[in-house]
Amino acid sequence: MNSHPGSRVLVINCGSSSLKYQLLEPDSGSVLASGLVEQIGEASGRALHRQNGEASEFVGEIVDHAQGMRLMTEGFAAANFPLDEAGIAAFAHRFAHGGTTFSHPAIVTDEVEAQLEALEPLAPLHNHVMLRGIRIARAMFPDIPHVAVFDTEYWSHLPAAVSTIPIDADVAREHGIRKYGFHGFSHQFVSAEAAAFLGRPPDEVNLINLHLGSGSSVAAIRGGEPADVSLGMSTNSGVVMGTRTGELDPGVIFALHQLAGLDLDAIEELLFRRSGLKGLCGDNDFRAISERMAAGDEAARLAYDVFVLSLRRYLGAYLVMLPSIDAIVFTGGIGENASTIRADTVAGLERFGIRLDPARNGSSSRESRRISSADSDVEIVVIPTNEELGMARAAWEFV
Repeated sequence: MNSHPGSRVLVINCGSSSLKYQLLEPDSGSVLASGLVEQIGEASGRALHRQNGEASEFVGEIVDHAQGMRLMTEGFAAANFPLDEAGIAAFAHRFAHGGTTFSHPAIVTDEVEAQLEALEPLAPLHNHVMLRGIRIARAMFPDIPHVAVFDTEYWSHLPAAVSTIPIDADVAREHGIRKYGFHGFSHQFVSAEAAAFLGRPPDEVNLINLHLGSGSSVAAIRGGEPADVSLGMSTNSGVVMGTRTGELDPGVIFALHQLAGLDLDAIEELLFRRSGLKGLCGDNDFRAISERMAAGDEAARLAYDVFVLSLRRYLGAYLVMLPSIDAIVFTGGIGENASTIRADTVAGLERFGIRLDPARNGSSSRESRRISSADSDVEIVVIPTNEELGMARAAWEFV
């Protein structure tokens, strides 16, 4: 039971050069305000705050996340809604990797901060910048509880055969080497929404979810519970992503060291930040890739084909793994908006009772919608994700 006098949660999601936020009422799901601070650390940044149907904008240099956080507070103040008077019960801070230390949300104390810092090597692209955001917010708002919520939490009870990585068992146990999974808030949210859309109790529904964006993952949901997910020990596993390889033969790492002379830091930089779609064609923005494909660009076409093939591999694996399939769910920025990706991912699956309706798939609706044909045995649906609401509710229930 929430004991804090406030009734709202401010969700903070720090990226390497961005800060996204939403102020929500967890009970109703109402979004009172939202904003994005982007291009932090670059010559020209932008901060956009939306509230009460209006928007305010700052354009100029944003030197670091501390300035970004101040611009967030100024956005609220400009809307005559200062944060210290906003009835905030908690700040919910997204944290990518909880390791074996955190399988539930945690109120951030100095001790918890130290534990979070120790987890930075598990998600080098995410954890350190998310911890930076927590430290800045705690210093600015010391009297409001700050709750770390973890992308890995949803997957903490995967079957042992799924979560186990087949290396020496003693080494794995000692160092916490296992599948953790990510995008948990998205998969949890869209699974519940998909069951409601189908008019079925969640525990009666088997789903394959495709969360597609700059980071992507495919998940198998059995009877409303997570059965498997493509992301594993780190955020660089599973399907091809914007700047990350996804699944990779470990021999490539040895070859990069022995043949190319790269050290571990250089290999990490290559595999996490200069691979995936960007590594293959120089772009990780799907809109730019689509435009280049339309102009006949072969590198963009290859990047697209590699991405789609990686999705189809996991889709096929989960079709075999699950006892039956009620729906295939597309979500995330690409999954919700890129009709070509959806069509190519399920192409040729009619023999499995999976049939897409091209007209429905071509709709530009932003709502939850069915895109399978009337005679499809398996529903194909698009469900907009709302990770922020999931994070807000997790923090709200914990404080």
